[in-house]
Amino acid sequence: MQRLGPLLATIAHLVVLGSIGLPILTIILTFVALGAGLLIVVVGVLFLALAVLGMFAVAWFERERIAALYDAPVPPAVLRGSHRTDWLRVPHRLLRIASDGAHWRAILSFALASLFGVFVLSLLPLVGLGIPLAFAPLGDAERVRIPLTPIAVPVEWAPLLGILALAAGIAGTIGLAIAHRGVALGLLVPDERAQLEARAMHERERRQGVVQAADYDRTRIERDLHDGVQPRLVSIAMQLGMARDRIETDPEGAKRLIDEAHASSKNAVTELRQVARGIHVAVLDDRGLDAAVSALAARSAVPVEVDARLERRCSRESETAVYFAIAEGITNAQKHARASRIRVSIRTREHALWARIEDDGIGGAERLPGGGIDGLANRVAGVGGTLTLSSPVGGPTAIEVDVPCAS
Repeated sequence: MQRLGPLLATIAHLVVLGSIGLPILTIILTFVALGAGLLIVVVGVLFLALAVLGMFAVAWFERERIAALYDAPVPPAVLRGSHRTDWLRVPHRLLRIASDGAHWRAILSFALASLFGVFVLSLLPLVGLGIPLAFAPLGDAERVRIPLTPIAVPVEWAPLLGILALAAGIAGTIGLAIAHRGVALGLLVPDERAQLEARAMHERERRQGVVQAADYDRTRIERDLHDGVQPRLVSIAMQLGMARDRIETDPEGAKRLIDEAHASSKNAVTELRQVARGIHVAVLDDRGLDAAVSALAARSAVPVEVDARLERRCSRESETAVYFAIAEGITNAQKHARASRIRVSIRTREHALWARIEDDGIGGAERLPGGGIDGLANRVAGVGGTLTLSSPVGGPTAIEVDVPCAS
């Protein structure tokens, strides 16, 4: 009985897809043909865009259908983005969606299921034909007319024909349902080797992200020390040396130099604290991400609106990655975007920590190798997360971070 339920559900799916599947694919192919034929004008691009979105919708539906029907580990459909920020961003994104092999496998599964459904619909009349023939001897007629045909057969042949028709219809329908299950799972569920390879690749990328993030942090710290604290300490040493030389001949001048060195030493301490804050944020451990981001917002020269709805704490690594992504986003908005307002949204989702940093600046931000955003992306990848940048010329700029929320 446990196997009968999925079998009947599969047959029901095939009946529905046999009715609507091929027309849906025909519409998509029509859009492709119209788009290709009208490509020299803008409307052709629109038809191609609709075709690509239709293909993605079919791929998404097929993955969700198979996952729910067979309780199978089907990877979800991913709407791939684009790293471009110019006017080619949308076409590039559509091209990436259309070139995704996983989507094509899902579309092939949908097409085959629709074809199987057409065959099932053609077999179901055999069942309707076999039942009256099987019970024909119960009547008084000497000959029995086969439904939907002008053919009449002797009544004693009718049960045999009815049983054959029933067997053919039922066996064919069950066989198509079983074949559909095998084909769909074969196309959409990665085998064990593919899963292991994907996991290994993900781990390699994660480790590479950790190494690159560490290199970026080391370079940043070296730059901050070299450009900020080191010259100030050299200046303090020179001022103290000059004061030592003047302390007997020019006590007042020596006192002024000592005062300047004292003020410089305070500034050096402040800069060292800022460098240390870039390595570790004490308030993040003590009071959590909300308080740490609020402290960032309070120090910002541009007004920052913080909307944090955090239901629980996440791991230190995840919170740190999100904190530095927010800090970099705020810094970029102040230095480069000429923004007048920054909005930071933070949420804890089911198994993830998500944040979005958006400003109303001029846009045009890019992820360049070795740059700040690239360093952040590597830091986020190091904890198994993703960073998405959207910054068209003219603005706005938005950075979204999504990392696993391991408690």
